[in-house]
Amino acid sequence: MKTKLQDTDKPSGENTAILVSIQHQNSSPGEAEELLKELENLTGTIGLESLEGILVKLRSPTSRYLVGSGKAEEIARLADELDAECIVFDDDLSPSQQRNWEKLTERCVIDRHEVILEIFARRASTKVAALQVGLARMEYSLPRLTRAWTHLSRQKGGTRGTRGEGETQLEVDRRIVLRKIHRMEQELKKVRAQRAIMRKQRQETPVPAGSIVGYTNAGKSSLLNNLTGAEVFVEDNLFATLDPTTRRISLPGGKELVLTDTIGFIRKLPHDLVDAFRSTLEETVLADFLIHILDASSPVAEHHYTTTLKVLDEIGAGGKPMITVFNKMDIVSDTLHLNNLHQHHPDAVFLSVKTGEGIEELINAVDELLSRQNPSVEYNLPTDRYDLIALIHRTGEIIEEHYEDNRVRVIAKVPEKTEYKLKKYKV
Repeated sequence: MKTKLQDTDKPSGENTAILVSIQHQNSSPGEAEELLKELENLTGTIGLESLEGILVKLRSPTSRYLVGSGKAEEIARLADELDAECIVFDDDLSPSQQRNWEKLTERCVIDRHEVILEIFARRASTKVAALQVGLARMEYSLPRLTRAWTHLSRQKGGTRGTRGEGETQLEVDRRIVLRKIHRMEQELKKVRAQRAIMRKQRQETPVPAGSIVGYTNAGKSSLLNNLTGAEVFVEDNLFATLDPTTRRISLPGGKELVLTDTIGFIRKLPHDLVDAFRSTLEETVLADFLIHILDASSPVAEHHYTTTLKVLDEIGAGGKPMITVFNKMDIVSDTLHLNNLHQHHPDAVFLSVKTGEGIEELINAVDELLSRQNPSVEYNLPTDRYDLIALIHRTGEIIEEHYEDNRVRVIAKVPEKTEYKLKKYKV
């Protein structure tokens, strides 16, 4: 099945691609079409214009081309007719399948995995992000090195047991890549150790910590900027930011907390990228609560919701207290779609970061969540420990406060970190 991805005519030749999405037996046509549209957004981010989209129904994958030989030849003919420079698969291709496709079509053939790696490489603006992406790219490229030297590997000598030029070059390349992988792993170990120290210092400060999570391009960085007055880079594009940013926010009554903006999630996020960015994603694992932000204007918001929950489970952050937020209400026009979101997520906050609508409701929801998390505890404090009284005001909620002789009796709800510091004064 072929589908035009855009109504506008697009040029053939340089920087153009045919996109292929696989409809497996356990997936619906609608899901395959959604993934095809998402693949178009991904390839557009790296400058590839989509000429045609193809949905392939597949009972079981084949070892040679993933799809059947007849379908593979049909796709190859279409690439010739449209003069497409590249063919992009939404499913992962094995190194041998990739080589077979390039031999069949004499064109660049890549998969979703490689597209996402390329986007991450272009978005990596700090040394840490560049290291993490570089490591993932090297590990991805290692089993695919033969692609670059196939023409040389045929030039084997006539003496039995000797190695050809291509084989020698391949071994040299493998050693170079393995050395780079080792060096990057060592550098990332140092980075993780430094981040662990910084994280420990933050944890010793008795302030609740939240993490903003969600599908890529849902508005995480914009929300952090709105809530904290930060100036985190924001762009209407996929994976605009890769590094976590942590900022303080003041709640009603003077309470404080820290919020961290994290990397965006996506369906079929490659596992090597999840592993490479594990130190970044640990901010989410260690958070006291999560703000899960979604694009309310997206017709597949429910799929994005499910994807984020799945990734959270994978990294060990599933089951944390969570506030669901639907953003971009200023551009939602589908009433039926909006009613469905309200029905399926009755406790969610609906807002627009752009206009500010609903921001105050979100702040109140965070305040209420933290209050629910902390039980009421009574403390008997010396009157000269102004620092502890200020700490309770800053990090918790005071229910009662009475001055009696040289003591202050306080009933308050405080986070676990504050409670630990006050345990000797607990009644």
